[in-house]
Order: sequence, then C-alpha cells, then structure tokens
Amino acid sequence: MTERPYVTVSCAISLDGYLDTARPPKLALSNAADFDRVDDVRARHDVILVGARTVRRDNPRLLVRSAERQDRRERSGKCRTPWKATVTSTGDLDPGANFFTLGDTVKLVYCPSGRQARLADLLGDAATVVPLGDGVRMADLLADLGERGVRRVMVEGGGSTLTQFLADGLADELQLAVAPFFVGDPAAPRFVGEGAFPWTSDKRAALVEARPIGDVVLLRYALSDRFGGFP
Repeated sequence: MTERPYVTVSCAISLDGYLDTARPPKLALSNAADFDRVDDVRARHDVILVGARTVRRDNPRLLVRSAERQDRRERSGKCRTPWKATVTSTGDLDPGANFFTLGDTVKLVYCPSGRQARLADLLGDAATVVPLGDGVRMADLLADLGERGVRRVMVEGGGSTLTQFLADGLADELQLAVAPFFVGDPAAPRFVGEGAFPWTSDKRAALVEARPIGDVVLLRYALSDRFGGFP
C-alpha cells in the first residue's frame, strides 16, 4: 500500500483569524521576508494544492519564484517548480487562470466523476482532470497523489480546503503566519470553518516553533507523529 504523502498546511491570517478581506484586491498578510520563507517551503514540496475558489478569487501563480531554488530542484531531478493541484465540486474553472497558464509543470484538477467530461473538454491540455467518485474526499485525493509518486504536499488554501484537511486529520504540519492587524469583517473568508477537529482543549496541538519574521509571527505545529519539519 502506498504511503500517504506528508501534508503541510500553510497560510497567513490576521490577528482575528481572517485570510483576506471580503472584496478585492487581495489582502497582503505577510511581509517580504515571510513571502521568501514560503517560497523556500514551496521548493521543498512536490505539489502545491489550493481549492478552486482560491483559483477563482485570487488567481494565484503557485510557483517557486527564486531562480536559485528552481536550479536546486532541477539539479535533484525535479521540475523547476512543484506540481499544482486544485479540487472543485462544481467544475467552475477558467482555463485562462494563472494556475493553468503559468509554470512548466504538471497541473492536476480533482473533481467528482460527473464533472470529469465537461472539465476535460474545458481545460484540454492545460491540466489533467482526475475523477474521485461521486464526491471529493481529501483522503482519496492524497491516495491518488501518493500513487503518482508524490511524497510532500503543501496545502495553501482557501478556508474550505484548509478546513477539510484539518478536520479529517490529514495534516502532518501547520505553518501559520500571523499578521499584526485585524480585519473585523464577518463577510471576509476565515482561516477555517465549522468542523470537528482532532485538536481540542483536551488534545492540544504541539507547538514546535514560534518565530518573529519582521512584524509577522510564524507558528509551527506538529499535527501528527510523522512531523519532520523543514530547516
């Protein structure tokens, strides 16, 4: 049986737990030094995963930006930037989004089986569409990635996707950058939604690092006994 890939959940939040504001443009929660840290973490993973809502809302590039880190990956036999993956229940994706058009790497779209034909026709050669039965379970998604040889997955958002990985106990590590301000808008997206999470007041997550990065604080938690961390 293929081992489940190691999962790092990574995001930046405001002091009151928001991922963004309710309206464009996207809120910059991190500073330059923390963006560089995230770039380094990306370079150490095989796949970067976000939900389809994040693809639509933020139009992220999801690339390793540093040429030095790209070179290091290439020297180790990997593509210069990690694979990209997204998951959609509706199939509402734009083939012109940065997710599909930027980066010479593998792009995977996970969806219910009933959406596969339409998505494959819509996206063409821009991505590989992978059906996961009647619904999309993150455990099944990880199993498919494991069968493709993926060892490390970095989950960057959005709130619904983060909630599913955390509530299902599929995350091995949480990297949380906390920005020094509040958002205070109930219409804005939150870090996580409702869910029955494995970590409670009776079972506390293990804090392994708390580090200031300029005016941002990085909190790293070990969420499983597979925690290995990154230098």
